[in-house]
Amino acid sequence: MLRRDFLRSAGGLGAWAQPSGPAASGPIRVAAASDLQFAMAELAGQYRRETGQAVQLNLGSSGGFAQQIRQGLPVELFLSADENYVVQLAAAGLTQDQGVIYALGRIALVVPANSTIRLDPALAGLREALPGLLHFAIGNPEHAPYGRAAQQALQRLGLWPLVQAKLVIGENIAQATQFVTSGAAQAGITAASLAKAPEVARLIRSLTLPAQLHAPLRQRMVLLRFARPAAEAFYRFLQAPAARSVLQRHGFDIE
Repeated sequence: MLRRDFLRSAGGLGAWAQPSGPAASGPIRVAAASDLQFAMAELAGQYRRETGQAVQLNLGSSGGFAQQIRQGLPVELFLSADENYVVQLAAAGLTQDQGVIYALGRIALVVPANSTIRLDPALAGLREALPGLLHFAIGNPEHAPYGRAAQQALQRLGLWPLVQAKLVIGENIAQATQFVTSGAAQAGITAASLAKAPEVARLIRSLTLPAQLHAPLRQRMVLLRFARPAAEAFYRFLQAPAARSVLQRHGFDIE
């Protein structure tokens, strides 16, 4: 398995150089899974236009954020691509409750726009092309839920043994997508929400894969224990029909 070191998404502990107790004012501090990159940028922008309240977004892997929250990351709202991370934080007494499901994630096979690889739900075209591929990109299955779903889909279709030697691993799903858009990988599996974003879609071809190929990506959000009323208001905004419609447009399924 080939692993490459790339810069992580903006953020991490260094981006949160603030006191451990939330300030009385200032932007709402949100940690969100990388698959929400474009959806949350739209929603945060809309919320600021409507209310004047700024939202500070930090994007990364759900598992990485869960670990950082345990270490004291001063975040008020956490949107995880895997609900289990939220449940675990709730059990540790770090959240107000167990939160709510906000979306079901989908994965997509992606190739560069000029690729001749045939895209099909059974990945037969990928199987045909694999001997000529140098690199195949996924998120890190150890802490990126979409990477884990990609591994499950490849295993389900009998392709995992064929791609393991060609893997390039992103620390989060946004980085894995970047490998394909930059040409560093000739194919990959990413979040459908990223593949559908205009900024990405113009650089790739993609196909959303059947949900039955992997365990459900039940995505849960939760308020952290010391979240301010401003964060609670944004949390309610994200559960409203208008926000859910935005998530659907960005490629998420809604329960």
